[in-house]
Amino acid sequence: MTSESRHVVLFDGVCGLCRSSVRFIIRRDRAGVFRFASLQSDVGAALGNRYGVAARGLETLVLVEAETAYVRSDATLRIARRLGVPWSLLGLLLLIPRFIREPAYRMVSKYRYQWFGRFDRDWVPPAELSDRFL
Repeated sequence: MTSESRHVVLFDGVCGLCRSSVRFIIRRDRAGVFRFASLQSDVGAALGNRYGVAARGLETLVLVEAETAYVRSDATLRIARRLGVPWSLLGLLLLIPRFIREPAYRMVSKYRYQWFGRFDRDWVPPAELSDRFL
């Protein structure tokens, strides 16, 4: 990974919640810190394999930061920390032990297709966002 793509968000490209989450991050990431790759893409699959999250990757958002992969609530809260106030305040939830915060994340993950939809194809971002995607 190059230095310009040190913060990469891997996401399920057919998940409605995941697509919405990526759009949410992009709108609030004014510094352009994050790059994105769907886990169904060649780049996303390769990164998922490299960081050992390919098998469980579709169940979670993955943040690759400084050569470390974070999953589930760790990834989500680390992303929020970089989005500015008020979202950055959510990073304080990382102080709560994982075993307390993970059940809610896992429940949403389990039902995300039913609640937010599942698409037949991987998401292709609009041309104006192509520089944010690997």
